[in-house]
Amino acid sequence: PFTTKHRKTKNMANTIAANKAELLAIANAVAAEKMIDKAIVIEALEEAIQRAARARYGAENDIRAKLDTQTGDLRLWRVVEVVEDVEDYFKQVDLKQADKLQKGAVVGDFIVDPLPAVDLGRIDAQSAKQVIFQKVRDAERERQFEEFKDRTGEIITGVVKSVEFGHVVVDLGRAEGVIRRDQQIPREVVRGGDRVRALIMKVQRENRGPQILLSRAHPDFMKKLFAQEVPEIYDGVIEIKAAARDPGSRAKIGVISHDSSIDPVGACVGMKGSRVQAVVQEMQGEKIDIIPWSEDTATFIVNALQLATVSRVVIDEEEGRIEVVVPDDQLSLAIGRRGQNVRLASQLTGRGIDIMTEAESNEKRQKEFVERSEMFQQELDVDETLAQLLVAEGFSELEEVAYVDPSEIAAIEGFDEGLAEELQSRAQEALDRREEANRTERRELGVEDALAELPILTEAMLVVLGKAGIKTLDDLADLATDELIQKAREPRRNERSDREMRRNRTEDKAGVLAVFGLSEEQGNEIIMAARAHWFDDEDSAPASDIIEEDAVAADDSQ
Repeated sequence: PFTTKHRKTKNMANTIAANKAELLAIANAVAAEKMIDKAIVIEALEEAIQRAARARYGAENDIRAKLDTQTGDLRLWRVVEVVEDVEDYFKQVDLKQADKLQKGAVVGDFIVDPLPAVDLGRIDAQSAKQVIFQKVRDAERERQFEEFKDRTGEIITGVVKSVEFGHVVVDLGRAEGVIRRDQQIPREVVRGGDRVRALIMKVQRENRGPQILLSRAHPDFMKKLFAQEVPEIYDGVIEIKAAARDPGSRAKIGVISHDSSIDPVGACVGMKGSRVQAVVQEMQGEKIDIIPWSEDTATFIVNALQLATVSRVVIDEEEGRIEVVVPDDQLSLAIGRRGQNVRLASQLTGRGIDIMTEAESNEKRQKEFVERSEMFQQELDVDETLAQLLVAEGFSELEEVAYVDPSEIAAIEGFDEGLAEELQSRAQEALDRREEANRTERRELGVEDALAELPILTEAMLVVLGKAGIKTLDDLADLATDELIQKAREPRRNERSDREMRRNRTEDKAGVLAVFGLSEEQGNEIIMAARAHWFDDEDSAPASDIIEEDAVAADDSQ
């Protein structure tokens, strides 16, 4: 029979075995529940035990813990360095002490000093619990980020968890997503427990965990819904080339078929409208116009403004705008309610669209014709008939007359080579007079001659800069490219409201030289040329100045 001592030893052994099994069971359970690697939980347990041991034996000690993942055995030890003269009694030992711990240890070795296991008190256990929770929470957040980071652009289904300050929090199963107020379909009402589908717009890592931003208002949400409902889109036979939405009200998509035997519009509509209706229902009754896409911009514009008859389309490549002329009785139809039709067409094509009636277009062209004719009469000193002939043939600026091939002018009916040469000579003289007048005005404004030496800038541009208070290289160098060349967004009749125009006031602000139609590359070249003297000043600084500056810096650091 066992003695009392034997019974105590047996009970202690059973307790230790139970603790070992319990540690492994906890690690397995937490890893399975949170769907994270078991090694992370083991690491958290080891760190928690290390902290508890440091609290018991002294925080100054370098204490390590290792939990065997197979048996549950826990090893605890202190790492010390072998030195000749001990300065830190917590982390260093001399050769005599080292020999007791490890035979043959020499100076410079790091040896292990085994420690007995510690019993976790209430405070130690609470601290260990916090360490484990933090580690597991961090691992869970990292898992969520890794799981969703490559799923941007996918549609996901979740359950509405709550609605906070207008933002919808969605339970995605292993994570939570947020549909912000501006990414919801207007007037759509959702409540806790509702199932919703949304597009994963963005997944970003933050301290409080990954933020998964969802959207039901983005055009890509509609495109993905069509891909789910139309097999031809999913297979790539039909492609959605462009999409635009006014969420909750109306949308347009441009589609093209890569198989000539399949009608892209009919395939998207489906039998008796079944396919498009499924998308419309998901988007809360949003009306969808399905438009055949065309590589020809003018044709695509006409299709995008469907239901309205278009007389002609004029494309201004330099301005990036399109002028659409419609009959008088089609104006309201082309613009749409509150400008919705033309606004969606503009988003679909990526171009600014101006809608004009036939009468307005004719009036505009007549005004331009008269202005250009009067300019040629005055600058070239010719009669009205000759000036009108030049305008009728497409000449609009003096530069065109001055530098075009003389044969193009001579080819005009009633003109000859002698008249062409005379007109070119007069145009060049007129340009010289303009340049000299601008130079004089520029100097009167106080604009430095150094600006006139910069590339691309003309005297006329320098006058505009001077009037804007930009008179030195530093003044110009301080500008951003947008502040120099950005074009103003002209208000159009299809603006939704005055409030919308005020909201876009930042976009409306034009750059100083916007009227000259400079490209972004030209703007960058001007700004960089104006800043060149900054770097020249640094490179040409006398050596004595540099030495003096270094000496001052050294004194300051001391």
